[in-house]
Amino acid sequence: MLSIDRSIIDAIVAHARRDHPDEACGVVAGPVGSDTPARHIPMDNAARSMTFYEFDSMEQLRVWREMDDRDEEPVVIYHSHTATEAYPSRTDVAFAGEPGAHYLLVSTREPDTEEIRSFRIVDGVVTEEPVEIVDAAVDPNAVQSYMFGQSPATVDYECSDR
Repeated sequence: MLSIDRSIIDAIVAHARRDHPDEACGVVAGPVGSDTPARHIPMDNAARSMTFYEFDSMEQLRVWREMDDRDEEPVVIYHSHTATEAYPSRTDVAFAGEPGAHYLLVSTREPDTEEIRSFRIVDGVVTEEPVEIVDAAVDPNAVQSYMFGQSPATVDYECSDR
């Protein structure tokens, strides 16, 4: 399962919409071995194509070196499809070179809909996985339970572990 912060998803979708009608592409880096996407890195689509994406080789070299220097790895590799569903094409599968990465696809074919899907692609085999979008800006323990206009009940508003 891919667990990813809402702010990163929002940035990826914004990048995809901004580059539409061309495909957008980029990486989300995270600490080596953590499987935690933490740092969004939008990249240029060197192909400047509506049906294909390609990282600029010099930019890719710079980004991968930067990740190495920061003890990071590509946790998510993403791109958009502009006229089709968010599913890897044969070309996407052929070029998938990071077996440990989540391959996130965003379809921008519908302007008012977010179609986001994630896949593992290993040795040409595509496996879809669930995407859990979390909101790190909101403390999930801030309100344990609440009721509005209901009969009295126990309400726990504990916001910290102190």
